[in-house]
Amino acid sequence: MNKTKKQGKTKYLILSILGLTVFFGIWQAAVKLGWVSERSLKAPTDIIQTFIYKLTNKSPDGATLPTHFWFSLRLALSSFAIATIIGVPLGWFMGFYKKLDMLLNPIFEIVRPIPPIAWIPIVILTLGIGFQAKMFIIFVAAFVPNVINSYLGIRMTDMTLVNVAKTYGATDWEIFTTVCIPSSLNMVFTGIRLSLNASWTTLVAAEMLASTKGLGYMIQMGRTIIRPDIIIVGMFSIGITGALLNIILNLFEKKVAPWRYRD
Repeated sequence: MNKTKKQGKTKYLILSILGLTVFFGIWQAAVKLGWVSERSLKAPTDIIQTFIYKLTNKSPDGATLPTHFWFSLRLALSSFAIATIIGVPLGWFMGFYKKLDMLLNPIFEIVRPIPPIAWIPIVILTLGIGFQAKMFIIFVAAFVPNVINSYLGIRMTDMTLVNVAKTYGATDWEIFTTVCIPSSLNMVFTGIRLSLNASWTTLVAAEMLASTKGLGYMIQMGRTIIRPDIIIVGMFSIGITGALLNIILNLFEKKVAPWRYRD
């Protein structure tokens, strides 16, 4: 069984590498053979050159790639962390306590459909255009998935487990902490993963607020000066970072909720 599983992973790795090779090969050929104008799209080899150049040079957008990266990483992760710390417990409590659900759910249902970008005008008026304003935009995007999935995780708890706990004399708090929360972890981690992705996908919009650095700002500057290579370097930096953070989250999830990864 282990040998079969290992062979499956090897095949998956080979197919993944093959897929990437074909994708970048077609991209390279499309640009170099003139199928696509180099003014609108640069070849992968040019993107690599720009990436190496931006590691140590501030031109043309005013900061090096590491400077943009660390600013965006701090912005995205701090917003994501606050959204998770507040959103997950709130979803748990709303899912378990009906009175709290009745009190907060109507407000949440009104706020939830509002896209994060729609908050930008009011955020500028209340928080200005600084780091806190950018954090709030990302916080809104990351907050909603945490609340929804934690809430659903509690509501989907198997009532048989709850009834067994009641039979043994467990209090509501004991049922909440020892039965409902562990049972909800599948949905909670799904929400955290969606929240993490939302943090990065909202980054570009958040950094539209008069930024001078950040990957989102770098992309905006690339558009302004018509530099598709700058835009793509920024896009790939966001994509690769998001993928690496998801891998880290998966490793953490395997420690906290190993039953999700049973063979």
